[in-house]
Amino acid sequence: MRAWLCENPVGVDALQWKELPTPQPGAGQLLLRIQAASLNYPDLLIVQGKYQHKPPLPFVPGSEYAGIVEAVGEGVGGFRVGQPVACLSGTGGFATHTLAPASLCMPLPPGFPAVDAAAFIMTYATSHHALVDRAQLKAGETVLVLGAAGGVGTAAIQVAKAMGAHVIAAASSDEKCELCRSIGADATINYSQGNLRDAIKEAAGDKGPDVVYDPVGGEFAEPAFRSIAWRGRYLVVGFASGPIPSLPLNLPLLKGASIVGVFWGNFARREPEANAAMLQQLAQWYAQGKVKPVIDRTLPMVDLKAAYAHMASRAVKGKLVMVNG
Repeated sequence: MRAWLCENPVGVDALQWKELPTPQPGAGQLLLRIQAASLNYPDLLIVQGKYQHKPPLPFVPGSEYAGIVEAVGEGVGGFRVGQPVACLSGTGGFATHTLAPASLCMPLPPGFPAVDAAAFIMTYATSHHALVDRAQLKAGETVLVLGAAGGVGTAAIQVAKAMGAHVIAAASSDEKCELCRSIGADATINYSQGNLRDAIKEAAGDKGPDVVYDPVGGEFAEPAFRSIAWRGRYLVVGFASGPIPSLPLNLPLLKGASIVGVFWGNFARREPEANAAMLQQLAQWYAQGKVKPVIDRTLPMVDLKAAYAHMASRAVKGKLVMVNG
């Protein structure tokens, strides 16, 4: 097998494409032949040593992937050799093969291609957990999605629409706004132009959005929160812009609003049955055409460093997916 190995987490340039022995699965594990693996923002942080999870060195990055079961470890039920699965294990994906914990693998129904499957779990599970569980979104409410053209943003638009919400998508260019409209957004805001609060008021009216989905952080957090509706829910999803914002705590008091943390990974670990039911619903929505990952492009696995560079350019619309030939 071959894999991108991180022996020193100082950045992307230190990654090396190496030949390694193909392992055999231990108890509770599956050996997967990886067909596709998506690139997510945490995959950048983890090779820089900046992510909250710091795996032992050396490690293979790549948190999310899809492939075919080649061997089944002791004590594993429900999986067979030749079965297609998707997995989000945090590491291991940027390779030709990996050992995956069977408990984290999602059997794929017929008609679920590997590229879509590799770009599915992290963004859709995060967005479903955020909007359905944490925000308790109701049909007819208005959702403002920041960073709406990215992986979690595009997933949030689709999940919110599947729930019957009115969606305002905010992104950094007219091209990205057009993408958001093409996947169901009812209105868009180009926040590189003009005043964000004025734009939100124009799109959402005086009431403001009931739910703000924020995977971006930074300078847009406070104007978005100041625009939120009475009893609004502000979802803290991530900080893709870099800076972690500080919000004046008088704002939630005045608005009767909630600041709600979204940590899907911890939810999956602490509430596995609820997480499994959520993934099953998402798979059904995929089969029904309600959700489908937006793929910016696919690249050969050997071109991983070029994919990281494209992600850093902030030009990605949807997800980048690496594929093995």
